[in-house]
Amino acid sequence: MGTKQYTGSPEDADLMRADSLAREIFADVANKWAFLIIEFLGERTLRFSELRNEVEGISHKMLTQNLRMLERNGLVERKVHPTVPPRVEYTLTEAGRALRATVDGMCGWTHTYLGHIEDSRRRFDG
Repeated sequence: MGTKQYTGSPEDADLMRADSLAREIFADVANKWAFLIIEFLGERTLRFSELRNEVEGISHKMLTQNLRMLERNGLVERKVHPTVPPRVEYTLTEAGRALRATVDGMCGWTHTYLGHIEDSRRRFDG
């Protein structure tokens, strides 16, 4: 499955417009929980409970909401196995793996500049 050329209106793809679909998608995925979910899923498939254990501090409700949003946006695939109780697994789609490259870049940026940011915060707060 490859990427598909966008055929909607140019306004929907315009990040400058407050009502654009692109801005809505950006707002959906640019949050700490979505970033962490994408990072921890990586190239692995995880069950809900495994993912919750990986993403320290996330509540059941927040994980559920973010997984649904990521699934709705085509970044995460949810697979339900017909067992009792049902086994549900999550994995990144092609689009999710492509976004992970950006998330990895953000993680790398954070590690590189963490000391600089701490120094700046101390100066600002002091």
